[in-house]
Amino acid sequence: MAANHFTNEFNQPLGAVVPDWTGGEFPPHQVMSGWGCRLEPLDPAQHGGSLWQAFSADDGAMWTYLTSGPFEDESALRAWLQQCAAKVDPQFYVIVDEPSGKALGLASYLRIDPAAGSIEVGWLHFSPAMQRTRLSTAAMALMMGRAFALGYRRYEWKCNDLNLPSRQAALRLGFRYEGTFRQARVDKGRSRDTAWFSVIDREWPALQGCFARWLAGDNFDGAGGQRLRLSDLTAACRAQADQMP
Repeated sequence: MAANHFTNEFNQPLGAVVPDWTGGEFPPHQVMSGWGCRLEPLDPAQHGGSLWQAFSADDGAMWTYLTSGPFEDESALRAWLQQCAAKVDPQFYVIVDEPSGKALGLASYLRIDPAAGSIEVGWLHFSPAMQRTRLSTAAMALMMGRAFALGYRRYEWKCNDLNLPSRQAALRLGFRYEGTFRQARVDKGRSRDTAWFSVIDREWPALQGCFARWLAGDNFDGAGGQRLRLSDLTAACRAQADQMP
């Protein structure tokens, strides 16, 4: 039996004791910033125009695996943003590139369960200008960091099992694949299997170091090329976590 399991008086296995557990805190809907990234609470009046401009650069591919969009015009996008902004869970943020001040993407916390210590990141809408950039990694690092600072023990990422870029992104960011829920949803009239990934609190300190190292200015050359790959750093973190008792 694993070292972190115990048995009761009936010889039944039990999980490890979590001392003084009181749960996490519900995330305050406040600005997060770092590494040239600024996450602002969604305000359709303030952000709608910039998001429409950023999303309009896409040919439609970014919406394939998303439950929303594409939108015919800016008015339709703003109407959807109004619905998003009115929600408490999911809790939506706009991803802003600080140097330019442009809103380039959306992200949210969802399935927020302070009592269980579990929270998910999702509703990720990254415009073409944001995809595969330092900005997108900074946004994810900021959101993960806040979640663990608020006392959450489990941070989740879920995606359509057929969405290979999302699956690869989860692994690159240090998430661990946990399995696939078959026929979990029907999205846009099509059956969806959902792949589950997670990071847990004991893994965060090492991952935090990976993000800080990768996002550091000296990790990029004059042309913006990376010197160290984040996927290499986080793979080493996962291997280290596998050695933990």
